[in-house]
Amino acid sequence: MPPAPVRLGTRRSPMATSQSQRVADAITERTGTPVELVLITSFGDVTKAHLTQLGGTGVFVNALRDELLADTVDVAVHSLKDLPTTPADGLTLVAIPERDDPRDALCARDGRKFADLPAGATVGTGSPRRVAQLAALRSDLNYVPIRGNAETRLGKVSSGELDAVVLAYAGLVRVGRADDVTDLFEPEQMLPAPGQGALAVECRTERAAQGDLGFFAAVDHEQTRAGVTAERIVLAELEAGCAAPVGAYAECYDGRLRLRAAVVATDGSQAVRRERAVRLAEGSAAATIDTAAGLGRELAREMIEEGADRIVADAGAQAGAPRPE
Repeated sequence: MPPAPVRLGTRRSPMATSQSQRVADAITERTGTPVELVLITSFGDVTKAHLTQLGGTGVFVNALRDELLADTVDVAVHSLKDLPTTPADGLTLVAIPERDDPRDALCARDGRKFADLPAGATVGTGSPRRVAQLAALRSDLNYVPIRGNAETRLGKVSSGELDAVVLAYAGLVRVGRADDVTDLFEPEQMLPAPGQGALAVECRTERAAQGDLGFFAAVDHEQTRAGVTAERIVLAELEAGCAAPVGAYAECYDGRLRLRAAVVATDGSQAVRRERAVRLAEGSAAATIDTAAGLGRELAREMIEEGADRIVADAGAQAGAPRPE
């Protein structure tokens, strides 16, 4: 008798179902375990409020986590950049698959590059991080908040409502809209959100402890986990949510982990940028993750000494969030 399929919870959006299906297919291919998608609607999918008004953290993941805890699904797949840095009681992050391209992408009318947009051009994005870093590059453009899935946002460009939008390149690839990209922002220009381009697989802690979901190790990628661990530690130490103007990107090369991070005021007028690298331990995944976490904490402390936490607080106050004392 064939085994019962694993129930994998995912948001209903085309992008979420596409990336969840990729994880499901990888699990089946590598382990032979059948997986079926269970579609779930999150609050972030139905509300019309902008991300800054929602506080950002958790609005796209809470519904999936509720279904996990209710045992209506066995695992859930999230976009890692949407996942709060504080662990959820009763849940465990069991896998982080290999990361896709983390860069941000410009989709503009007439095939224009970012440098070619005329002064006063209207650029749509729902991310304060993007607005802050874009404004630091070009303060002569008009940045406006937008909501909706990739198709909706791209439609605002084709209709002429906006001159351009900025979206995550990995997401555009996942929904088959890579041809709409007219420019890519290298990390030297604009650091991505912590965890951008990566996915997270969660399950109930009791199931993980029993070992019956150990096959998810087949889709876990050690270097990706190390990199996003360092990035998310920066976010956590700054006490910033996923809607904060914080960019971070870590990459492994030649046995080292290089971490870059930036906190930029929403108008681009102030910025704290730091970079640090460390050699990774060999032969121990746990030691690699510990080293990555330490790197993130050290870099965050340096940034806080330079006032990064105040920039984060100011951005939160401007968005209507209470400012910490």
